Amino acid sequence: MIKVTGYAAKHSFSRLKPYEFERDDPAAHEVEIDVLYCGVCHSDIHQVKNEWSNTVYPCVPGHEIVGRVTRVGPAVQRHAVGDLVGVGCMIDSCGKCAACQDGDQNYCGGPNSWLATYNGPMKPKAKAGGENIYGRDNTFGGYSNIVVVKEDFVLKIPAALRPEVAAPILCAGVTTWSPLRRWGVKAGDKVGVIGMGGLGHMAAKLAKALGAEVTLFTTTKDKIAEAEKLGFQAVLEKDKDAFEKLEASFDFILSTVPEKHDLNPFTALLKQDAVLCVVGALEPLAPLDNMQLAQMRRSVAGSLIGNLAETQDVLDFCAEHGIGPEIEMIRIQDINDAYKKVEKGDARFRYVIDMASLKEEIAGEA
Repeated sequence: MIKVTGYAAKHSFSRLKPYEFERDDPAAHEVEIDVLYCGVCHSDIHQVKNEWSNTVYPCVPGHEIVGRVTRVGPAVQRHAVGDLVGVGCMIDSCGKCAACQDGDQNYCGGPNSWLATYNGPMKPKAKAGGENIYGRDNTFGGYSNIVVVKEDFVLKIPAALRPEVAAPILCAGVTTWSPLRRWGVKAGDKVGVIGMGGLGHMAAKLAKALGAEVTLFTTTKDKIAEAEKLGFQAVLEKDKDAFEKLEASFDFILSTVPEKHDLNPFTALLKQDAVLCVVGALEPLAPLDNMQLAQMRRSVAGSLIGNLAETQDVLDFCAEHGIGPEIEMIRIQDINDAYKKVEKGDARFRYVIDMASLKEEIAGEA
């Protein structure tokens, strides 16, 4: 067994605090990873506060993990000690269902769905009295000094990417990349991105690198100037004149807002047969005006993170095009304050934890 230290929440109303636990030694096809950096995702906050009503406590968040392989199981072939690697939102899936066979592990149709990097199986109770195929109800994520992960769910970090910049790509990057590729965004397309946070600004960068013309939509006036600094046109959501001028002009729109919001003003901006995809919110949204959809055969869709191939693809794409998220490094001791800033919209744009701060804390207690 491996002694591990992380930061955990023990209740929906508690702060994240140091937490000691154990991980199993690497099995035949697993690797042990020394965590160097871990991104802070808005999902971490939702999960810690049990806002999706499915949190298993204690909760050790973190699914944007970059680290160095320190040990490998005897059957591991994909990674070697010393490799710089990443772990995203998943650490296992059933491997047998149609989705897994097609390489879409993020839509696993097994009895428990996929196994999340933290907070256990997506469907913790097996169907019709079946067993938990993963043998565990909880998992602990990357707000810790060590993780042990099945080799197939470990990604390679390209040398051209700074490791701390690569961390948010493992969630924010692939969550926006997957729908951009699924709906075939290409050079010359006009793409709208709703929200200008961690996901939104990354989606804009990826779409632009694909050759699309990008417009960001925000509720915050201050973000107009920030968008322009990043090279994007931005529109305030309350600007009715701007919305009228943009009617029926977009080939694709991606909503990255991480909470309930009204999509109706945006469906009118879609061309005929165009799609608006939601990736930011996982709760019921405001009702849609189907007249806006039906009269031009528009569609509203959803997308959940991305599969393993897409995750490696977006890492390689970012390295090739020299792009990545705008990040701010923090110490893990400041994680609770960082959560407050994310909730207030004060984060610009993605916090990344320098896990050296945790190791310093561990060394100080030794």
